[in-house]
Amino acid sequence: MSASPYSVAAVWKGEPTELLLRRWVEELRASLAAPRVDLAMVFMTPHYFDAATQILELLRVHGQAPLLMGCSTGNLICGGDEIEDQSGIAVALYSLPNAHLEAVRFSSDQMSEANGPGYWHMETGVTPGSAEGWLAFADPFHANLEHWLKDWNEAYPKVPIYGGIASGGNEEQRTQLYLNGDVFEDGGVAVAVSGPVRLTGVISQGCTPIGETWTITKTEQNLIHQIGNRPAYEVLLETYNGLSAEEQRMARGNIFVGLVVNEYLEEFHRGDFLIRNLLGADPQSGVVAVGAMPRAGQTIQFQRRDSAAADEDMRTLLDITRKRLSGKTLYGGCLCSCNGRGHRLFGKPSHDAGLVQEKLGPLGLAGFFCNGEIGPVGDLNFLHGYTASLALFVEK
Repeated sequence: MSASPYSVAAVWKGEPTELLLRRWVEELRASLAAPRVDLAMVFMTPHYFDAATQILELLRVHGQAPLLMGCSTGNLICGGDEIEDQSGIAVALYSLPNAHLEAVRFSSDQMSEANGPGYWHMETGVTPGSAEGWLAFADPFHANLEHWLKDWNEAYPKVPIYGGIASGGNEEQRTQLYLNGDVFEDGGVAVAVSGPVRLTGVISQGCTPIGETWTITKTEQNLIHQIGNRPAYEVLLETYNGLSAEEQRMARGNIFVGLVVNEYLEEFHRGDFLIRNLLGADPQSGVVAVGAMPRAGQTIQFQRRDSAAADEDMRTLLDITRKRLSGKTLYGGCLCSCNGRGHRLFGKPSHDAGLVQEKLGPLGLAGFFCNGEIGPVGDLNFLHGYTASLALFVEK
């Protein structure tokens, strides 16, 4: 169990018999020092799919939670632990003093249609000025998530969204989303946070910059023809050749591109770049293909992604966040980490969750391993891969 005065989190393993699960939830509620629960979050592995409705009801009633949300996952996060390749249920209870929380549910059809900003304001009942942050979970199999996120950015400009894409039932392409007592197998669920509690966080994309920053000077869709008025491949090769022998070894097969989202910054630092795949490079034409739609005038910097880079990135961003939040009450957190992280990337368990507790804890923290992560870079929100999206409930 992990706990702070305002949040607690714990994992249940075993069969969800009503009596034992009820006692476990009651003990979890009793361990929360705060007098009131404002939000509960739950993440379940597929072993519990058939009992999900009954489990949600037990959590709501005996956890005394007026609002409950979550989703399914193949692997759990709780406290400082990442529980991989095991069945279980991770639950967190949060006390968020005087926070205004507005929960919404949207279908896959709604997420895929061409809806303008006004549509979402009407459907959710949440106006742009009343949402200061969103926590969202979505199903990966039935909706156009990029389209939905583009709409959401327009409907709620400069409002951060943290969260992740449900996982756990990949073989049968089945996931679950939870909102209060309901179980959904498509679409998304979200909660808007406002009032004296705000939602902030960390988006660690697992990369470290290499070489210099450059300006893209010629593009065509996802192809970069020129960087700094030179063939893009030439700049990529120059960047690689400028690395030490050890850095070249680490970068081989692990080079990505970082694209600056906000060009109005005086300087560009870690966290200002949107990381995307380097899909290919042609030495004959000098063209580099990337997993994005870059534009002429945009700043680019090549990046290296591996376990060492991911560790460095996470540590650095958490240190920056700790300094930024100094003196503020931290009520709790939710960590959404890519399925490609965990022991698969770092060679050991509990890397991301352990670092969060080391840098920001003790903290009531729950979360899950995702099919994709949601989080802001600059003033826009994006879908990410190989990323840790940490949402924090903080005193405003």
